[in-house]
Amino acid sequence: MEPVLIIVNPAAGRGRAGAALERIQGWVRDWAPEAELLVSEYPGHAAELARQAPADARLVAVGGDGTAHEVIGGMSPGQKLGIVPIGSGNDIARMAGLLRRGLEPALEVAVWGRASRFDMGVANGEPFASSATAGLDASVARRAFSAPTFLRGLPRYLWALLVELRDLRLPHVNVEADGEQVYAGPMLITAVMNSPTYGGGFLIAPMAEPDDARLDLVWAGSFGRLGVLGILPRLVFGKHLSHPRVGHTPGARFAIEFEREVPIQADGELLDPSRRLEVEVRPGELLIVNDPRAAEGDPLLAAERELPAEGMATPAGVAGCAPR
Repeated sequence: MEPVLIIVNPAAGRGRAGAALERIQGWVRDWAPEAELLVSEYPGHAAELARQAPADARLVAVGGDGTAHEVIGGMSPGQKLGIVPIGSGNDIARMAGLLRRGLEPALEVAVWGRASRFDMGVANGEPFASSATAGLDASVARRAFSAPTFLRGLPRYLWALLVELRDLRLPHVNVEADGEQVYAGPMLITAVMNSPTYGGGFLIAPMAEPDDARLDLVWAGSFGRLGVLGILPRLVFGKHLSHPRVGHTPGARFAIEFEREVPIQADGELLDPSRRLEVEVRPGELLIVNDPRAAEGDPLLAAERELPAEGMATPAGVAGCAPR
């Protein structure tokens, strides 16, 4: 069996991952004792642990988009990424169809499920799975870190957006897709997407497919504060693309030049501010575990075959799992 490293970020989900650590340890002890359980201790540590892992390892990121993003940044081509989503956004897990599972079922899929190939993006040299954005989008991602602790997911980013609107000042930009200019002018939103959502569920790119060997750039041009508030409901539900000041273009390579330095983010993680954002797709370079059909080596699968015959609950039933 391939080596399995479970990397827990205890700070993820405003500490929810840390609160679940004892439960995770118990599950590993009972069902996956061959797996190595590691706890990240500081920003960037998850990437270091991934780099130190065997070249054929399965790396299970327990946390949110930031944890998965760090692990991706340290992965080598032969490694697989498993995700147990306990974060504030979870757009990478959403992209891979890994939400709406309890902790134990998510661990089961991450440790024994089959992997599929997904495209990977690279933004100014930084690998990403879901999104790379600049300007207001990245400012909102930065602001979301200071959101009230009771806010998670989409409400957290809505709060951050409303706060950022107080100081709205649009930069002038020039956008090229695959070497051709597609837009020049004031820019409210600059989002290069591999997944349909960012910011904990904003349906910014409903057309995006994470395995089609391309990325999707969605931009919004000149908007004032009232205009932003007017289009916001359409943005949440993916109905904004018909607006005359919103554009979309697919491509394999994008170059976006700003008149001044702006914040930049990838998968919700802040990169160095820059006047230029260069993004390209690397088709099929991410192996993400997303098939809930467990491998034959899954002890839970064997237990589910045997225990019902004795009139007993399956381990999944004991743990509150839904049947596969």
